[in-house]
Amino acid sequence: MSRPQPVPDRGSRAINRRPLIGVIANSHHIEGRYEVHGSGVINTEALAQVSGVLPLIVPTDPRLARVEDLLEQCDGFLLTGGRPNVHPSEYGEDETPAHGDFDRARDAITLPLIRACVERGQPVFGICRGFQEVNVAMGGSLFPEIRDLPGRMNHRMPPEGTMEEKFALRHPVRFTEGGVFHHLLGASEVMTNSLHGQGINRAGKRIVIDGHAPDGTPEALYVEGAPGFTLSVQWHPEWQAGEDPVSRPLFEAFGLAARAWASERRPLAAGAA
Repeated sequence: MSRPQPVPDRGSRAINRRPLIGVIANSHHIEGRYEVHGSGVINTEALAQVSGVLPLIVPTDPRLARVEDLLEQCDGFLLTGGRPNVHPSEYGEDETPAHGDFDRARDAITLPLIRACVERGQPVFGICRGFQEVNVAMGGSLFPEIRDLPGRMNHRMPPEGTMEEKFALRHPVRFTEGGVFHHLLGASEVMTNSLHGQGINRAGKRIVIDGHAPDGTPEALYVEGAPGFTLSVQWHPEWQAGEDPVSRPLFEAFGLAARAWASERRPLAAGAA
């Protein structure tokens, strides 16, 4: 098996428009009453300013958006972080209080969308919950609360503090020597932020865990054999993506993959075998 190639070929035919990236939204309520679909500005800023694409927020409700239409209209997808978790029934487990809140409408969009993107070679970039969604979509499972496991650290966002303090670098991630992330980022170990409660338990079929936190928690993955971009991370690289030496290459590589898809509907892999 050849070594995965982390960066798409820059020689693909130029296009006259910016690639359109579907930004997976989260559903929440304003003042407890008015329901909205939204995404953090740092997600759309990272896409527009670093990836060089046009972000389009996707309402994650199967009554409003069909997976087939999204695949046709968008050139790739950013699977954002979010407070609600993937429902445990999606990986064959019962719901418990430790699993927290859920967004079943988002599950109904993202999980089949991920599987379709993997098969087609359409670029998909998972962040935090999105990282977990990729694993579940491929048949994996999640721990409901990492900090409750023996020997694990608390990976959750600090409850107090400024945005800078909440998104501050908190622990290293070590990548597989000579692997996809090592090659792309030019380092075998990097510092990352940490704002998640759940994490991967059983890796899904074809999921390659390419980076771990010091306590063994999976932090970086790709889908083996996928023809297109499938890199996903458990941390939040969208925070100050244009300035951070770890975040910028991830968003730049995603942008290259999206431009290749937009120009020729041809996948160029980042993390494909």
